[in-house]
This record gives sequence, structure tokens and C-alpha cells, in this order.
Amino acid sequence: MKGKQKKIVLFYYTQTGQALRIAEKVCEPLVQTGYEVVRKEIVPEEPYPFPWSAMGFFQAFPESRLGIPCRLKPIDLSDVEDADLVFIAGQSWYLSWSIPLHSFFQSEDLRKYLKGRDVIVVMGCRNMWVMTQEKTREYLREIGANYVGFISLQDKAPNLVSVITIVRWLFYNKREATRFLPAAGVSPSEVDHAAVYGHIIKDALEQNDYSGIQEKLMDNNAVTFLSTVYFIEKNGYRLWGHWARFIIRKGTYNDPKREPYLRVFCAYLFFVLYAVSPIGMIFFFLTYPLRRASLRRAKQEMCYELN
Repeated sequence: MKGKQKKIVLFYYTQTGQALRIAEKVCEPLVQTGYEVVRKEIVPEEPYPFPWSAMGFFQAFPESRLGIPCRLKPIDLSDVEDADLVFIAGQSWYLSWSIPLHSFFQSEDLRKYLKGRDVIVVMGCRNMWVMTQEKTREYLREIGANYVGFISLQDKAPNLVSVITIVRWLFYNKREATRFLPAAGVSPSEVDHAAVYGHIIKDALEQNDYSGIQEKLMDNNAVTFLSTVYFIEKNGYRLWGHWARFIIRKGTYNDPKREPYLRVFCAYLFFVLYAVSPIGMIFFFLTYPLRRASLRRAKQEMCYELN
């Protein structure tokens, strides 16, 4: 390979390994070309458990939804100062970034590092990524980074089915399919397909030109925009914000004083998911002709217009 060897840095946070598997598959064509990929794990000072207890997971709700950071272990950046491209890989919790990712984007050292750099974000999620994407754009604009690519792979099971499978995975570490339920998470075939995005990124990196790269990624299904899920997510994000601000006034993370309120939120959440959301979907489809133009704009903004 002629000239200086290209170097990519991959920052990632994962509990199940899914986000890292996706990111590594995206990077696979780059590695095969001879580029150096340096992995930098995002590690909280106090690790979040996996599998979670039910209350432990709901304790993370207010901080995740509101973007309140935790303490991270320092990340050595000395060997990636000359990196040509930055990948950031992670997942959403409660319609926003997981707490360690919020902490990453708010770290002063990492913000200084990211300023002026080309950044590609890779997500693995259940099916709701839109508000996380909006927060990502906000963070990277504030930092002054060049947001050049976005990839979000998701669980393709129906919304209410994937709620059950993700609960099995997060609380009991049971991901495999059963007689009645599909496997949880992003399917292995979807992960394998992610190598296609690596070839697109490799071409852009070699030419040092990222213009149009998101359109090429979208041509290969890098992001799936479902108007019904977007409708649920947008409304849920607003309502969950009220809940998060209310609960956080009762105590900080893991404070027993806020457990009763988190239990009420949990009951509310499942009631809305299985009793209210089907009615909401009927309303959505009845009013769909009135929403068509705004949904088209939302898809354009969230999937194509990164900066």
C-alpha cells in the first residue's frame, strides 16, 4: 500500500458484545486492506451490570434519558492522535444514548480529541434510534466534529414482540429463539451484511472525500426508518422526559428513595406499550395522509442530513 498507512480508532461501549460485533464487521474491509484499527473501550468507573436486575435497569432510566453522565476510566489517546477516521459504536437506552455514551460525548478530553475529526457512528438497537441520532448530531455540532456517516442496525421483530425478547436478554441473558419467540437483537445475517458499509467507507477514506457517503450507506439499508415506530418514539421521548425529571428529584442513581416511583414508571411503561400504543397506531394510520409530508421530511433529516 502506497503512502502512510491509514489509521482508524474505534471507541465503543457494549455489555452484550453486539455493538462491537457490528462495528468490527464494518471495519473488516478496512482491516483486510491493511489499515490499522485501534480499539478503545469506553469503561465506566463503576460498571453497569449484565444481566441486569429489573430495578437496576430502571434505575438507569432518568440519567440515560436526561443525558446525565457517569465517571469513565481515562482513555489513552496518545496512540491515536494521528488517526484518519473515528468510529463511535454503542447503543441506546430509554430512547437516548446509554449513560456511558453520554459520558463519552461530554468528556472534555474526548471533546477536544474529536474536534475537527471525521466521525462515523455505529449503533445496535431494538428499533428506536431517532432521538439518539438527534442527540448525536447535537453533541457533534457542539464539539465541532465532522459527522460523516451513521449506521444503525436493529432488531427486525415486531415492536411488541421485541419488547419481550429484549427483556429476556437483558434480565436473564437468554438471547436464543424459543418455540414462540425469535432471537433477540440484530440478526447474524444483518451483522454480516454490515461489511458492505466498510467497503463504502474504505473508498471514501482512500479518496479523502466523504461527500455523499451517507447516501451510499442508505442505498445499502444502513438505517431503517419506520414511520409507525418514529411516531411512538417521538411521543414517548417527550413523555419520558417528564417522568425522568420527576424521578430524579426523588434521588440520585441507585437511591432507594426513588424506587417506588420507578416501579410506577415501569407499570406505566408496560401499560402504554400493550394497552395504549395499539390505539395510538389506529390513530396514526387514520391520520397518515395528513402526516405523509412531515414523515418524509423526518426521514430525510434523520437518515441523510447528519450535520
